[in-house]
Amino acid sequence: MDRLPRERETWANRAEFILSSVGYAVGIGNVWRFPYVCFSGGGGAFLIPYLTMMCLCAIPLVFMEFTVGQYTKRGPVEAFINICPLMKGVGVAMVMLSFIVASYNNTVLTWVLYYLFHSFTAPLPWQLCNATWNIPENCSSFMENATTHLQSATKQFFDHRLLEITEGIENVGHLRWELVGILLLIWAVLFFCVFKGIRSTGKVVYFTALFPYVVLLALLFNNVRLPGALDGILFFLTPKWNKLGEIHVWIDATAQIFYSIGVGFGCLLSMASHNKHNHNILRDAMIVTLANSATSIFAGFVMFSGIGYMAHVRHLQVEQLAVEGPGLAFVVYPEIFSTMPVSQLWAFLFFLMLMCLGLDSQFALVEVMGTFIMDSFGPKILLMLNYKELVTLLLCFLTFLLGLPCITQGGVYIFQLLDYSVGITLMFTSLFEVVTLSWIFGVWRLSIMVKRILGKPPNVFFKACWLVVSPLSIVAILVTAMVQHSPLLYGKTYLYPAWAEGVAWIITFLSVGWIPLGAMHELLGRKGTCLARLKASVTPRITLEEVCNVPVTEDQHQDHVKSLYSLSEVSPLHEEKDRGDMCDPE
Repeated sequence: MDRLPRERETWANRAEFILSSVGYAVGIGNVWRFPYVCFSGGGGAFLIPYLTMMCLCAIPLVFMEFTVGQYTKRGPVEAFINICPLMKGVGVAMVMLSFIVASYNNTVLTWVLYYLFHSFTAPLPWQLCNATWNIPENCSSFMENATTHLQSATKQFFDHRLLEITEGIENVGHLRWELVGILLLIWAVLFFCVFKGIRSTGKVVYFTALFPYVVLLALLFNNVRLPGALDGILFFLTPKWNKLGEIHVWIDATAQIFYSIGVGFGCLLSMASHNKHNHNILRDAMIVTLANSATSIFAGFVMFSGIGYMAHVRHLQVEQLAVEGPGLAFVVYPEIFSTMPVSQLWAFLFFLMLMCLGLDSQFALVEVMGTFIMDSFGPKILLMLNYKELVTLLLCFLTFLLGLPCITQGGVYIFQLLDYSVGITLMFTSLFEVVTLSWIFGVWRLSIMVKRILGKPPNVFFKACWLVVSPLSIVAILVTAMVQHSPLLYGKTYLYPAWAEGVAWIITFLSVGWIPLGAMHELLGRKGTCLARLKASVTPRITLEEVCNVPVTEDQHQDHVKSLYSLSEVSPLHEEKDRGDMCDPE
């Protein structure tokens, strides 16, 4: 095992960074959420607002996070402490958000691995209605025409075999011990993938980031030859141009791109902190964002070609089978595989693909938490534990324990409640991140950082997006969510009690609450008048003079970065703005 390193590790090569970033951005949501959002938002017409918001929000914000991470060589907490001490809570909020997501996100991987193990049986256990968990009088196997009052065998397998679902969140029941074992196995796999930091994850992503594309290609090639597949694809793509005039479609497109690309968690920032100083982050920001969107669209072809085939087999309309979320991955698609030749092989490949997609995202979430611990408490941790691998082990074990409530019999209700609260939290952390970096730290200072990395400043497009378009887009999502708020449901029938939504807001405050707490801590910890405290609190610890004079070689930049974090007080940046033309971002 390695002691804590003195120098920050860097990626072995460009490919590892790109694959890690793409693997983080491209997750299970690209497969089970985007296709549904796309067809419900106007089919092919939805791609216009989606690709527009990709250009106006996703690429600029990924570029922003890459810039801050690569320049400061720190994770989100230390980066924000030195960029704007008043808003240091933004970095903490990002880490807390990643911690919460990491704790419940493996629930999905537990379900995936459970299905993966059962894919080796013949016939597949969700094919027929004669199992002990089935309710025969209310069950329809894939060989029968479904009616409105019958559940499919796949639905009953998911509800009564996998989940053993209770009637509501008021009764969570007991732990599903076989799922506890699977969850522990997943965390063990994660630990052995991340315990060496980017040295280990950088190698694993060659498989986990690329294998899903092999499976998607194989599925598409298989699906398009099936009857009804073309109808499903046409249903997915047929444009409904009238939808473009509906504001909620544009809001949905913006929300989808935000949730998908993963801005606001601090993961992209943390991964970029391991780049060499002159790495071309603009190029990689475009590659990562385009790969994410292209994968979503491609997954739509794959999903709807299969749904079209199943609609043909069961003599149903495509829209009757078009669902999002767990229903698509664990109910609709397993039933599709049940009707295919070599069904066990396709089921195995599909769930192995989902496993890879989920693991990549978890790598980044664990990385951002580990980076926070090492950056903030490294020397103290070294004195107590001596080896950084033990830090990762304890972190994985703690997160495993926090995920146990989600694999009780009523855990699916807890899972959806957490997922709901994270959606709200992400918008708040993203908004405060953009406001802090663009308005308080300043676009012109960000431009100088970019210039020191790339040799030239960002163009006016990126500055406008950072300053105006991205913040307004996030505000629009938040306002729309509040105006169009509706009670939280599981499925279409179970209504969460009022207290559950209160719990969701408490979970949101566990992350977002660090922002006002950090501001109060910073202001109360300084001396002087209120105005003097505020002025000192918004003064970055990285001064403009230091930014402009930073050497361009990697070794010198490492020494320079070290000096930045030994500063206690610095003069305000705006007083140094006019020191020579070399500091002009233009």
